[in-house]
Amino acid sequence: MNTLDHTLQQLLWEGTVIPAHPLALNEDRTIDEVHQRLLTQYYIASGAGGIAVAVHSTQFEIRDPEVNLFETVLKWASEEVEKAQLNRPFIKIAGICGTTEQAIQEATIAVKYGYDIGLLSMGGLQTWTEQAILDRVRAVAAVIPVFGFYLQPAVGGRIFSYSFWRQFAEIENVVAIKCASFNRYQTLDVMRAVANSSRREQIAMYTGNDDNIVNDLMTTYTFPVAGENISIGFKGGLLGHWAVWTAKAVELLQEIKAYKQQPNNCTASQLLSKGIAVTDSNAAFFDPANAFHGCIPGLHAVLRRQGLMKGIWCLNPEENLSIGQQEEIDRVYSDYPDLNDDEFVKEFLKSRF
Repeated sequence: MNTLDHTLQQLLWEGTVIPAHPLALNEDRTIDEVHQRLLTQYYIASGAGGIAVAVHSTQFEIRDPEVNLFETVLKWASEEVEKAQLNRPFIKIAGICGTTEQAIQEATIAVKYGYDIGLLSMGGLQTWTEQAILDRVRAVAAVIPVFGFYLQPAVGGRIFSYSFWRQFAEIENVVAIKCASFNRYQTLDVMRAVANSSRREQIAMYTGNDDNIVNDLMTTYTFPVAGENISIGFKGGLLGHWAVWTAKAVELLQEIKAYKQQPNNCTASQLLSKGIAVTDSNAAFFDPANAFHGCIPGLHAVLRRQGLMKGIWCLNPEENLSIGQQEEIDRVYSDYPDLNDDEFVKEFLKSRF
């Protein structure tokens, strides 16, 4: 069994920014190697503590036989991290999905390219029982440390019971859980389950709730467990939203950590107001008004605007910006100028070209 390096476990526990890595394409929908590698370089330079590759933002179609990019994107991102020769810990996370057989194959490829953790999607398993899915988690955890993933139903996930998460948290080699249920009740189920688990000191909770990032990171969850109050909270985020404006996301997490060390009402109020601006920006990028149809092209539109991508093309030609979505992106750029990292990107690109 591959286990997580202690230094990386410590980084996860301290809390860090982990962007979900997009896929850079040419107009003919072949992969754009220059910009694919450039994105990885940008996330490293921005101060992120890791990257998640071959996940939803990287487009699930990379696994289609006629596309066949799963191994390529993992390899290139890993190479860029190695080239950077960082003097700080940096976590490489590989997205893993499909049946147990497919998930084990993908986990094995991830280990081959030096990935530390597998982000295990529960999507596409609508007919499976919860016990069958837990068995799948155990099988993958025997190959690579597992980052659990509660994916919202709107983009292919499903709702799980509290009992499911209680059992999930007890699985050896589960090192973290990303909660992306986009629902307070379901988020609460996972947090309570982990608080009640014997492994609560070994599982780092990460928000994937792009609609509630700041609130999630500020909140302490306290539950009565066996006669004592147990408090847990989200350590950091593994987010599609953080694939853009990443340098400012790093600053934001630092602000929240400072607040949690020394809470005061003024800072709390300022952070909560900033949280509304972040959520409004996320609505422009993720397109919830149209059932998240434009969520991937929305991220691409920001990266194209900054010069980190050539276009907004997706592997699926039907995936494009929704009507009015570009105008919404322009609006949040105008309304919240302090949230973008355009100046950082400009300096970063100068150093690369």
